[in-house]
Amino acid sequence: MPDTLFSLYSTLQTVVLERQDDTRFILLTESTPWFCDLLPKACVARETLVLQGISPFLDNFFFDANEVWSDQNAEPLCSGPWVEVNSEGMEIALQADAINQAGKCLLLIQKLGQSYEHQVNILQAARQNLLTREHLEAEIHKRTEQIRLREEEIAMRLLAASGVRDEETGAHVRRIGMYSAAIADSLGWDQLNIDEIRVAAPMHDIGKIGIPDNILLKPAKLTSEEYSIMQGHAEIGANMLDGSDIPLLIMARDIAYCHHERWDGRGYPRGLAGSDIPESARIVAIADVYDALVHQRIYKPAFPEAHAIELMTNQSGSYFDPDIFSVFIELLPEIRRIREEIRENAYSGTPDDHYPYVL
Repeated sequence: MPDTLFSLYSTLQTVVLERQDDTRFILLTESTPWFCDLLPKACVARETLVLQGISPFLDNFFFDANEVWSDQNAEPLCSGPWVEVNSEGMEIALQADAINQAGKCLLLIQKLGQSYEHQVNILQAARQNLLTREHLEAEIHKRTEQIRLREEEIAMRLLAASGVRDEETGAHVRRIGMYSAAIADSLGWDQLNIDEIRVAAPMHDIGKIGIPDNILLKPAKLTSEEYSIMQGHAEIGANMLDGSDIPLLIMARDIAYCHHERWDGRGYPRGLAGSDIPESARIVAIADVYDALVHQRIYKPAFPEAHAIELMTNQSGSYFDPDIFSVFIELLPEIRRIREEIRENAYSGTPDDHYPYVL
């Protein structure tokens, strides 16, 4: 081997060996201190060397290297870095390459040195950055959950205040939240917004706190004048929740204001139609009507689910967003599971004047 190559391999901290058979190699280049330390016999150039057994990693590498050495057209094979410990207890990083060059089976072993240490430092820094980011994300998640719990407590206290006057059951508003979250999930909402509608949906009728008792608690069908007053609960609820920059309360305001709007534009209070109605309100409209129909109230018996679905299907495309209603129908098994899980202990409630077509 020319002297220039000897010098080059020495500079690169590389030794080159030629395979003689399955176990024996001949050193073609000058040995190096690190290679002599790994294999003392290597200090004598041209000495036949047995490499098996000096390194478990190298032994495993030979299984794949043998395929390269048996095929002249095979691409060179790199072992990737591995670490050995020398006689002084210091770690040295090595890398091997198996090459079939014109029928010669060559093994190159290189000490990686500073380049490897630099790569390790980069990887360690990246790992530390990743751990730091994961820690920060965990802290953000923890604080977000704390904020979520505070927001949910505020929402539940508002509902408790309205519940003093409205005899609609607590189970009903809980189911509305769960139904709405299930529908939002199937529509592809992200988890944050799914969690928000679960808490915001139960506040859909919070404006009833501003409706007089003689109308709110009337156990019979409302007169036209009373019905007009009852309709005011949508705007009252929106005004109660207005002015906040908290996303949960912004969504709750949209729901309170718009859950009686109709897909065909004949709802109230503003006569919005189609996609002008916030999607959250379109979801809650379906959830609210379904739950009102299938549960008993003082002014009506519980409808069989098949009858309730028939009534609602007739209103798809007029009262309800037809696409969301289709998703709701697909979710009926999950909706039934929620109904079973959150049962009412007793029936109660005000007349369902919001949905005159079911009376």
